[in-house]
Amino acid sequence: MAYLDRDGWAQRGEIGESVVALGGGHGLSATLRALRHITHAVTAVVTVADDGGSSGRLRREMDVLPPGDLRMALASLCEETEWGLTWRDVLQTRLHTTGPLDGHALGNLLISGLWQMLGDPVEGLDWVARLLNAQGRVLPMASVPLEIEADLDNEGTSYTVRGQSRVAVAPGTVRHVRLIPEDPPVPGAVLDAIDAADWVVLGPGSWYTSVIPHLLVTDLHRALVTTDAHRALILNLARQRGETDTMTSADHVRVLLEHAPDLKLDVVLADPTAIDDIDDLVEAAQEAGARLMLRQVRTGDGMPHHDPLRLAAALRDAFDGFLGEVGRPEPWLA
Repeated sequence: MAYLDRDGWAQRGEIGESVVALGGGHGLSATLRALRHITHAVTAVVTVADDGGSSGRLRREMDVLPPGDLRMALASLCEETEWGLTWRDVLQTRLHTTGPLDGHALGNLLISGLWQMLGDPVEGLDWVARLLNAQGRVLPMASVPLEIEADLDNEGTSYTVRGQSRVAVAPGTVRHVRLIPEDPPVPGAVLDAIDAADWVVLGPGSWYTSVIPHLLVTDLHRALVTTDAHRALILNLARQRGETDTMTSADHVRVLLEHAPDLKLDVVLADPTAIDDIDDLVEAAQEAGARLMLRQVRTGDGMPHHDPLRLAAALRDAFDGFLGEVGRPEPWLA
């Protein structure tokens, strides 16, 4: 298959598989830093529901998409030259002042300024990508800012919370999430990228606020379900306090399927050190139509962070070694 570059031209050849990676925040950043080692045909599709910090302030004051996760994705794809790395650092620099600019990331201001000038979120992100000589493209999952609303259960009491920053810290167990508005518009470039992809990758990241939201948008959901691309799910290395602190590895897969029962996966990638019950995870992967792939992808310091080179090697194995043998009970072992 081919992929669509920012000028709309189909390309392939030496650049590798065309991959669309969906998520947000540090989880998506880890996937992008891995993918850049194995392909230049990367499109990041980023959540736009952040309502905290610098992004939340700009969202409220300028009525724009929250730029923070988009900025992080762009920085993760920068060209590793003096030029690219310098501009990456500029984007990531936070201002420390005694005035109203305190806490803002310079990249958030740059992106918001381009959006104000150009009136097109996709075009503005493409200009920043050109500034970084980015090895890939970054797109918002929706053309309008989103809100996340979650139903939670806390010691037998059910309640609802709205707003990504509040959901992330709300006490109790998340039972279900939804988006407001329910059916936001999706940029055409996102749908084109998914349609032309060889692989679609979900995760890792905040499960209810960065991973699952992509499956809740009608047009995006339809594209993910109907694409001819293979689909891979990368599991987290640790439970997330507040969102998933009572969930097992298998629960992560099943919760995904609860929100998108028609989504079929080909590969579920997990680190052996992060698995609670391997038999249950194999069973959950089978329920999704996938094979479980076990690889050591954690950083050597023992922290719950994905090592870019180890994750790249695991994804390379998945891309090269996938034989379409869906539903086999035995996992690929490291």
